[in-house]
Order: sequence, then C-alpha cells, then structure tokens
Amino acid sequence: MYCGDYIQGTIFPAPNFNPIMDAQLLGGALQGISCEKDVLIDILTQRCNSQRLMIAEAYRDMYGRDLITDLKENLSHHFKEVMVGLMYPPASYDAHELWHALKGVNTEEKCLIDILASRSNMEIFQMKEAYLTQYNSDLQQDIDSETSGHFRDTLMNLAQGTRMEGYADPSTAAQDAMILWEACQQKTGEHKNMLQMILCNRSNQQLWMVFQEFQNISGQDLVDAINDCYDGYFQELLVAIVLCVRDKASYFAYRLHNAIHDFGFHNKTVIRILIARSEIDLMTIRQRYKERYGKSLFHDIKHFASGHYESALLAICAGDAEDY
Repeated sequence: MYCGDYIQGTIFPAPNFNPIMDAQLLGGALQGISCEKDVLIDILTQRCNSQRLMIAEAYRDMYGRDLITDLKENLSHHFKEVMVGLMYPPASYDAHELWHALKGVNTEEKCLIDILASRSNMEIFQMKEAYLTQYNSDLQQDIDSETSGHFRDTLMNLAQGTRMEGYADPSTAAQDAMILWEACQQKTGEHKNMLQMILCNRSNQQLWMVFQEFQNISGQDLVDAINDCYDGYFQELLVAIVLCVRDKASYFAYRLHNAIHDFGFHNKTVIRILIARSEIDLMTIRQRYKERYGKSLFHDIKHFASGHYESALLAICAGDAEDY
C-alpha cells in the first residue's frame, strides 16, 4: 500500500501559454492540403486540459468553428480518438466513455469497472452532471437498464458517490472483515449484497483496516478470496474496488499491462487510461508499471503502436524511454 506517496501526472500547464497563437497554429495545421498532425500533437499533448479548453474558445472566436468537430472531420482511427479525447474536460470525458460503454453495440463492462471503481465522490458527482448535460440521460438509469444482477447493484451503489470520506473506526473493522469472510464462504444473495455495501460505502481509511483484519481472520488476501469465491464481472468489479482502495496507480498499471499484452493492444482501454490519468497520476502509474513488469510503459507502447498514434500516446506518457 502506497499511502504516503507523492502522486504525479505527466501533463502540466504550459508556461508562457498563448491560446490565440495555439488556435492559429491549429487552424493552419487543420486547413492545409495535408493535415499537419505533428503540430496537433505538439500543441494538444503539451497543454493541460483547462488550457486546451481556452484554445478551443479562441479557435471558435477566430474561425467560427468548433475545434472538436474539425478534429473529427480531419483525423481518423485511433489518432482521432486520442486528439478528440484530450479536448474533453475530465468529467465530460468520463461521461463520454460511460455513454459509449453503455449504449454501444455491446456493453463494455471493463470500461464501467475502470471508471466507477476508481473515481472519488466528487468525480462521480461531476461525471453524472456531465452525462445528463451531454446525453440528456440519467447515468444510474442507464446502468440499471444495461447491466444486471449483483454486478449492476454494485455499479449502482458506486454511481451514487456516497463513500464515507476520511472516517475510520477500528472497533468496526473486525466486524466488517468477518462479514466479508462469511460472504466469501456463503455466497447467498444477501451476503453478496453485504459484501458490496462494505466495499462501496466504507471510507478508504476504514477499508485499509478491514483488509488487514480480513487477512488476520482468514489467513488470505481479500483479492485472492474474492477470486476463489466469485466469478464474472461481479468478481472483476469487487477486485477493482479493492485494488483501487489500496493503490490506484498500481491498479491502472495492471489494467494497462493487461490491455497491451492480454488483449493484443486494446486501444480503447490504453487511450482512456492515458488521457484520464494524465494530469492525476500517470507518472506514478509508469513507475508502478516498470517496478511490476520490468519493461517500461513507454517501451511497450512503442512496440505495439505506430505512426502519429504512437507519437501522441508517447507524448501523453511524457519523458523518454530511459526513465520508466
């Protein structure tokens, strides 16, 4: 558990920022006979999200057009997804990803897990507002209609964004651990319900104590116990919650490695995690990735991606191949 660690992203506000000049350069790059993709990468990956929003405003004033629309019209494939993704404010980007995960041809459960298991109460509140504004639809109702069973119940609970914050009571930690242990033995509907209620509603500080108590009672790590007792997306979601409570950066390092190696470079997952974590903890994720897998994230992206798409992902990763 890395509680006291300094968590760091890879993208910071650019110094000497000039949105009007950036908008002009982007306009030129997008309007030339051949789109100058390097210019797009140099500008959009080297500005923080709030700066990109100011560039979009300057672009609209200057050209009377929407920058996102112009990016969509001029770019294609995964490179387009990266460049367009960078233009959404964080809550809107989460909302956008959730909407497509819920309303696409197939429900993308792993996307729902990644986002809802890892976001704070405030992030969940803002993403629900963005979801309603962008899609005129209620996130919880959509989860309710597009998923099922205990997986759905747990997602619904997370989507309420009502986890206790900062509160910890050592005297109830052993009780909670006992309930979790019983839930791994009995596996009735009621036990599954109690299991997810504890994991979704207790504070992180409380859960650290509960996990320790669980280990004391059962002689087993909670993740291993969940893997032994449950299966399917319910099990994946429970494990994701536990891993995120312990250390989000390690969770995302694991998800990236998974997406790159086990799914033959699952582009959507790689793009989503890199963009969503770029200003929060992507540098820390890179460190965890290198510590855990021996190869750097930079190396693995270079190996599997190519062209401007590769350049854009590496630029979001920041730094060179030598450091992490």
